[in-house]
Amino acid sequence: MIKTVVASPLRTLALIVASALPLFAASAQPVPDAFTVAESGQRFANLQDAVDAIGNGRGTIRIAPGTYRQCAVQEGGVIIYEAPEPGSVTFMARACEGKAAFVLRGIGAEIRGITFSNIKVPDGNGAGIRLEKGALNVAHARFQNSEQGILTANDPGGRIYITRSTFSGLGTCENSAGCAHSIYIGNYGSLTVRESRFERGMGGHYVKARSAEVVIENNSFDDANGKGTNYMIDLPAGSIGRIADNWFVQGRDKDNYSAFIALGAEDLLHPSDGLKVEGNEARFVPGLSRNSVFLADWTASQVTMRGNRIAAGIKQYETR
Repeated sequence: MIKTVVASPLRTLALIVASALPLFAASAQPVPDAFTVAESGQRFANLQDAVDAIGNGRGTIRIAPGTYRQCAVQEGGVIIYEAPEPGSVTFMARACEGKAAFVLRGIGAEIRGITFSNIKVPDGNGAGIRLEKGALNVAHARFQNSEQGILTANDPGGRIYITRSTFSGLGTCENSAGCAHSIYIGNYGSLTVRESRFERGMGGHYVKARSAEVVIENNSFDDANGKGTNYMIDLPAGSIGRIADNWFVQGRDKDNYSAFIALGAEDLLHPSDGLKVEGNEARFVPGLSRNSVFLADWTASQVTMRGNRIAAGIKQYETR
């Protein structure tokens, strides 16, 4: 059931600075001393060697500008992976363990200013980041032209925070493993996505998350050039939290255009009473006329919706 609250004006959408990240031309050849462990001063030509040098400790890997056909697996510890400027470092076309450029299963990791491009694997789940456990922070990053941007396993005690990043040309439903998405989060404790841009999806959803709690604020979901896409946000297991001050435009080429946001469409793991959906703007690409629903709810929960600016043809809420 829906609780109606008096509408309030839409707050100004935060600037999506990630979409204007600078690009740096660089060689894909190995660069001696490209990876520096800040705490020890050790330098390595291979990212994996730098990761192994930190091991179960804590450290920062500073990466020289360039394009790298490398990947790495973090087995432990807390590691910060840092580009000197957003967009100056790219990892492309290489996946470890048939999974991702960065496979993370330590205590935690932080990704700063790195681009992940053209990551593809045989099962169709090639990602920039595969998070198998632990905490993750991502800032000023770009995920492009791959099967998935970020894909995770389950960690009910873990948290993920993504800010000022861009997800472009991601997703597919053409492989035996099922659909891939721009972001696909398993049963994590919490997911926060702020001031980021999602665009040009190539299938699946833009954000799919089984997290118990979500905070999705001040993002843009631009489906105008999407191909064969589905929902903008899918919370299939139920979630609490807040979806607020986002901008949504639904494109023409959809596998499923019946809703912008889906809640509880699969096996329910979490309650959704108290979820707030407020201050968002949703519309169709110019010239498109069809019927859709802004929030489709399979849970019949007490969802608060207020201040959403919804274009003609879009029903605000529907139980399914």
